[in-house]
Amino acid sequence: MSISHAPPTSTKPDISPISAPALDLQPLVPTSSRRTRVPRWLRRTTGPVLLLALWQLLSSTGALQPDVLASPGRIAQVAGDMVADGSLPAAMGTSLQRVAAGLLLGLVVGTGLALLSGLFRIGEDLVDAPVQMLRTVPFVGLIPLFIIWFGIGEAPKVAIITLGVTFPLYLNVYAGIRGVDAQLIEAGESLGLSRWGLVRHVVLPGALPNAMTGLRYSLGIAWLALVFAEQVNADSGIGFLMVQARDFLRTDVIVVCLVVYAFLGLLADFIVRSLERLLLQWRPTFTGR
Repeated sequence: MSISHAPPTSTKPDISPISAPALDLQPLVPTSSRRTRVPRWLRRTTGPVLLLALWQLLSSTGALQPDVLASPGRIAQVAGDMVADGSLPAAMGTSLQRVAAGLLLGLVVGTGLALLSGLFRIGEDLVDAPVQMLRTVPFVGLIPLFIIWFGIGEAPKVAIITLGVTFPLYLNVYAGIRGVDAQLIEAGESLGLSRWGLVRHVVLPGALPNAMTGLRYSLGIAWLALVFAEQVNADSGIGFLMVQARDFLRTDVIVVCLVVYAFLGLLADFIVRSLERLLLQWRPTFTGR
């Protein structure tokens, strides 16, 4: 009897190729980029433009009287006349010199006291308490004393600005120094850094963000102090123009001077923010969504 053997069948499953669905691949776009359809500069200027339009509308309809507040068109015309006769550029130059002198002195005094108080315990014991006491005294209230001490020239005006700049800078630099992580100090000591090396490479870079914040606050207070300083026995500057305009009830000139103050302050803040981005590139931060 012959037994026929059937050929062995393969146990491997018959897998036919399955065509994968076509994927519509699109580049990933950050959420913040997808949401930004209107240019940011346009969004930032929308508010001021709408405010100016409302202001002009109220002035045109008579709801806002010229003796209360001049219209934007009138203010622009007066500003052009003041630039043409040279009174506004000369006043701006004088005011900028006063702010620069007061800011420079305030930076030296405030930063020096903060370094002395923040780096040394004996410095903190000697410096911090008197500074905390003086900063609670309104610097505007010291104007009569400054006039008695320094006369009616430029010295009291610069002194007022210096005093206004010193305290916010001191507080922020001091807080920045004392806010440095102690583990970073220990790591620097384990690497063999000297005391000066720790200050240079660890403490000062760690305190720099607070120092830049203090500088921005100081600039704002410098312009505020300038407004008070230039209205006390001044014969030049933007504040002097405001005093003259007040005596003659010229609201248009007063608004022009206020706008100049605002733009100079905005320019100074822009410079500090640009400097902050340059010096703090190592410190990524949240920029909003």
